[in-house]
Amino acid sequence: MKLGLHVTNFTWPDAPASIGPRLTEIAQIADRTGFDSLSVMDHFFQIPIFGSTKDSASEPMLESASALAFLAGQTERIRLLAMVNGVTYRHPGLLIKAVTTLDILSGGRAIFGIGAAWNEEEHLGLGVPYPPVKERFERLEETLQIAHQMWRGDESPYKGAHYQLAQPINSPNSIQRPRPPILIGGSGEKKTLRLVAQYGDACNLFGDVDVVAGKLAVLRQHCADLGRPYDEIEKTVTTGLQLSDDGVEGTETLEQAVARFQGFADVGIEHIMFSLPADWDPATFARYAEHLVPAVSAIEASGETALTRR
Repeated sequence: MKLGLHVTNFTWPDAPASIGPRLTEIAQIADRTGFDSLSVMDHFFQIPIFGSTKDSASEPMLESASALAFLAGQTERIRLLAMVNGVTYRHPGLLIKAVTTLDILSGGRAIFGIGAAWNEEEHLGLGVPYPPVKERFERLEETLQIAHQMWRGDESPYKGAHYQLAQPINSPNSIQRPRPPILIGGSGEKKTLRLVAQYGDACNLFGDVDVVAGKLAVLRQHCADLGRPYDEIEKTVTTGLQLSDDGVEGTETLEQAVARFQGFADVGIEHIMFSLPADWDPATFARYAEHLVPAVSAIEASGETALTRR
């Protein structure tokens, strides 16, 4: 089992001046202690689930591409991604170019996280068009097609219903070949998981073990329908984690967390990504990380996939 750190909150003491140094320290702890991945949200406003106040949208939030470029220079081995890029926020040609740049400058550590986007408030707030859900999924599939085309070096015109690229040059191309792994976020059974089976190297799910097991069964069927080997796809989950030494209400001990993660492994999850509580300072994170990573790494996981090949 692999472990990922998902940084979702920057409402830290003395922000904004403290954000750069504190994020650096957290990232370097994760890098040093053996976390496999480090992710930030692709949001421009803080979202309610991770906010500290009722007016969460006004809380500090970093733009993901800039943050990941910064983190690439602060770390050495950990994989980097946005969890996940909203398809409506950036033109796909420019988005693929940005992820390719991250892959090159990080020495081949980029993961391409992508999803259909959902937060209407920040779209309207910053003047970004917010099309209906059907169109967002159409744009997502076209973006996935463009990603495959650009990373295989095909510069022929792309003509879709929503995007037209006359000459999708991507030079230099990514270090990872045939491409940086494509992780598709979301649990929708009819559309999202079908797109994972057709275009993705990884899924990212959420929910308890029983919910995740059901989603993986749906993904397996989509793979069978499309003739795609199910085992080629990395199964990841994003979850919360609030550790304490005594497991007081609302928290878990290390042993309880590892037991919960074992449940995910038992249904096929290979990579657990958890969000860092806003009130964890770097010293607290380091203390838990030193014990958490070895314990989670000992959980039996499945075989090689696109995210484990380096």
